[in-house]
Amino acid sequence: MKFITTLLLLLVPALLQAQGLDYIRANYTKYEYRIAMRDGVKLFTSVYVPKDTSQTWPIMFDRTPYSVAPYGEDNFKTTIGPSELFAKDKFIFVYQDVRGRWMSEGAFMDMRPEKIKHEGPADVDESTDTYDTIEWLVKNIPNNNGNVGMWGISYPGFYTAAGIINAHPALKCASPQAPISDWFVGDDFHHNGALYLPHMFRFFSGFGVPRPEPTRTSDPAPKYATPPDEYQFYLDLGPLANINEKYFRRNIAFWNEMSKHPNYDEFWQARNLRPHLVDIKPAVMTVGGWFDAEDLFGALNVYRSIETSTPGANNTLVMGPWFHGGWSRSDGDHLGHVNFGSKTSVFYREKIELPFFKHWLKGDKDPKLPEAYVFETGTNQWMQFDAWPPKNAASKRLYLHSNGKLSFDPPPPSEAAEYDEYISDPNKPVPFIAAQASGMTREHMVEDQRFASTRPDVLVYQTEPLDRDITLAGPLAPSLRVSTSGTDSDFVVKLIDVYPDDYPNPDPNPTGVVMPGYQQLVRGELMRGRFRNSYERPEPFVPGQPTKIDYAMPDILHTFRTGHRIMIQVQSSWFPLADRNPQKFVDIYNAKTSDFQKATERVYHSSAVTVNVLE
Repeated sequence: MKFITTLLLLLVPALLQAQGLDYIRANYTKYEYRIAMRDGVKLFTSVYVPKDTSQTWPIMFDRTPYSVAPYGEDNFKTTIGPSELFAKDKFIFVYQDVRGRWMSEGAFMDMRPEKIKHEGPADVDESTDTYDTIEWLVKNIPNNNGNVGMWGISYPGFYTAAGIINAHPALKCASPQAPISDWFVGDDFHHNGALYLPHMFRFFSGFGVPRPEPTRTSDPAPKYATPPDEYQFYLDLGPLANINEKYFRRNIAFWNEMSKHPNYDEFWQARNLRPHLVDIKPAVMTVGGWFDAEDLFGALNVYRSIETSTPGANNTLVMGPWFHGGWSRSDGDHLGHVNFGSKTSVFYREKIELPFFKHWLKGDKDPKLPEAYVFETGTNQWMQFDAWPPKNAASKRLYLHSNGKLSFDPPPPSEAAEYDEYISDPNKPVPFIAAQASGMTREHMVEDQRFASTRPDVLVYQTEPLDRDITLAGPLAPSLRVSTSGTDSDFVVKLIDVYPDDYPNPDPNPTGVVMPGYQQLVRGELMRGRFRNSYERPEPFVPGQPTKIDYAMPDILHTFRTGHRIMIQVQSSWFPLADRNPQKFVDIYNAKTSDFQKATERVYHSSAVTVNVLE
């Protein structure tokens, strides 16, 4: 019996996969094309067309650097479309290997810069490749109704956002989901100039391997196995230059380029998609997750850029309590130990995503999506607003007082000159999670911070238990007054929801989590101090001199319930999530072991975090 049970458990995923495959084979015909772009380069494109010819169908288009596999017209994907609902509703599904990846010709370029002007056939970028592909599709794919929609998550989200720039008239709608928008300021590999080390290392060790010609199989990736104790692994790695010396061996082109551009120079500015999102014609629904460790910045700022540049655009923001891509591949009912009370991803797929595309591509009933369809954590409910941030959110400041007190009331003038201090040691950095894990975890975005609050190099400020619910909606903006004994330092600010001491444990409780007193991370973000005034022109600190640091943290929509406390923690390392700052003003990509030094950090009580309180 035990053998049969084990066998069934092994077979269930395969059976489910086969059922999807059988449905797609029975209802769709697959074609493969090599579509020529304006410069003659041919992009490999897979097309799944409904066998039902009783009517014409709209096109759903996904451009990806991650392969349209499986290849061959007799080999089918097991799922097509943003969710299984789309295949059943019937669309024409188009998948394309972007220029220079997998089976497409041409040279690949990470975050290919958008051109300001297109003066001839050689002036190509992702928007022109999208335009040229759509032009070919609507003229050549049988039984299409002339309407095209785009979608994509993460890197494909970038290609979707690029596709709405100077869009083809047939592109009626698009949904950039967790789109990359700026790899230096806030997406993926840098946050305010600080390198997200394990995320970068794992991604480029495979994705960055050279590809000399079109291929159906992935290039062999180096085997950079990291041990379970990644904290120690990255500590032992030493300065960033050792990545090339010990692992990449100068074989990863983008790492070589990145290490030559430690500041926000032309290399990075050209890869900032946001300034190009102007005069947007298609309807846009940007989707992101409040707990997306990779591209939360991209989702919020693609929406914001369109809203600013094209006020009349049909521009909707959808934010749920999701990890990266969780809206498409999970139920969305929990993350780590935090429960959200319902299957938020299922709701999104059924009530928001499918109706959006059916309306714009098939002429179905208008779902009348609000400007912002956002999930409020804490109370665990979907909210609709006619603007984001909400118009009735009042700007207030949470002040860091002496004795670890946090309050909306400013400190008296006599206290403003006082400070708390700690010693930041880059050889003993503050970990970003309590346990050990491989890579950047999804769950750290809601991690219990009790492990950090007991460290002497972490400052803790908290309110008294709240006598009413307080909802924060929109961006957070730390305004710190600090000093350091070094010439460079990072400052990490974390906003935390402290659960009351009588908060119940889950039942059952297989992991033995202790929820009373749980310190749930709601939002955390760091600022590399050298960039406090300019990403383009970094500046050293003057040792011991009080200095202002103002920066933005990604938005939230969270209610701190009655009886909970609001907590803010301040620290100067977050390892190995972010690389170590030597605390000496040097080129960090080429820093030496001797450059890493302890520093005494002071945070003055005139510091505060600006929040938007929903009235």
